[in-house]
Amino acid sequence: MSNLMEEEPRKTRKTQKNGFMEKLLDGAEVEWKALGEESVGEFIRGGSLQKKNFTETGVGCIHYGQIYTHYGTYADKTKTFVSEEFAKKCRKAQSGNLVIATTSENDEDVCKAVAWLGNEDIAVSSDACIYKHKLNPKYVSYFLQTEQFQSQKRQYITGAKVRRVNADNLAKILIPIPCPENPKKSLEIQAEIVRILDAFTELTTELTTELTARKKQYCYYRDQLLRFDLPAGQAGEGEACLSGRQVEWKMLGDVALDFGRGKSKHRPRNDSKLYGGDIPFIQTGDIRNASHIIQKFSQTYSEFGLKQSKLWPKGTLCITIAANIAETSILGFDACFPDSVIGFIANPEETSSSYVEYLLSSLKKQLEEKGQGSAQSNINLGTFQNLKLPFPSLAEQTRIVAILDKFDALTTSLTEGLPREIELRRKQYEYYRDLLLNFPKPEVQEG
Repeated sequence: MSNLMEEEPRKTRKTQKNGFMEKLLDGAEVEWKALGEESVGEFIRGGSLQKKNFTETGVGCIHYGQIYTHYGTYADKTKTFVSEEFAKKCRKAQSGNLVIATTSENDEDVCKAVAWLGNEDIAVSSDACIYKHKLNPKYVSYFLQTEQFQSQKRQYITGAKVRRVNADNLAKILIPIPCPENPKKSLEIQAEIVRILDAFTELTTELTTELTARKKQYCYYRDQLLRFDLPAGQAGEGEACLSGRQVEWKMLGDVALDFGRGKSKHRPRNDSKLYGGDIPFIQTGDIRNASHIIQKFSQTYSEFGLKQSKLWPKGTLCITIAANIAETSILGFDACFPDSVIGFIANPEETSSSYVEYLLSSLKKQLEEKGQGSAQSNINLGTFQNLKLPFPSLAEQTRIVAILDKFDALTTSLTEGLPREIELRRKQYEYYRDLLLNFPKPEVQEG
């Protein structure tokens, strides 16, 4: 039996939308077409650009990892650059093209896209592809966020640790095109849908900017409180004194009862036997999304999973060393985690997990820089083993943690309405995005 959605021209039918969409379409038909169909667009794989090729200025570039950590639905400026000489060897996206990440460590981020709206051509890395098309770029980018796209994408995901959708399979995914027989009217309809979604995006961005400003204020005071300058020539050796505070510089292994990477020995990593029990299995995203204390988890291990891993106790400091580098949070319960996470159990006679967590948070930018240069950002256990950190007396550490806890609580109190408002607006945006882009699909006919 053949699937006529793929092998024969797709039949169109009028949408059954009421209200706004009915008025917007004004009786126009909507046709679902493959993203790679000749009349729609084509995919071009990115080039050999890596983080080590970044320069301070030059030709703009997008690295695939930045698509799910830095960029939103669209952009007209790049975060990074490459030299003009290197750019000559790169594959480039033009204004109006989409840049799509084709790999990730999780299914959600695979195929996350940014519509490039800048005036200049930009270089694009490998593990990303450029989508050249005849549609409204924001319309396509918004569609790639919908469940209708996600449900199609999931059937093409391959790989275990690194999840991937290749360009050939991306080209098979269908997108709804209103009024395809009249390109001018089609683009007008797409533009109106984009205008509405842009309004929701702008409001969410404003709220997020305010929240970011509050967090920066907190980070400034945290870093000032944890600033222990060394006398010239000591370079981390021995002791230092700042404002009467005596400090000894030690490595994490010197102040830990246990310090090492998590374990996940079994292969393949996605074997269903590993999962589905009642043992929390923490992943890098859980650490990134927590605020100091990990209170939620998205995956569990079975007894089989536990046997090939290691159970870390409540109070363990978790540190990510892949994907999102140097993210830190403390376990609020016993849990396992993979080797992309380091566990640190503090020696209570030397320090506390809370103090070390605040220290590493203040050094996050420097640690991230150590992970640049590879195709996917990562650092190793040795980076932390060789890191010398300032440890004042236990009493002083306790005082610092108490101040930072209070300041964090104050900052949270000042901004407690913002995250809720942002989440509300985001849900509102997602509702209208899916409503505006939820065109009925053609019925599958078999014969």
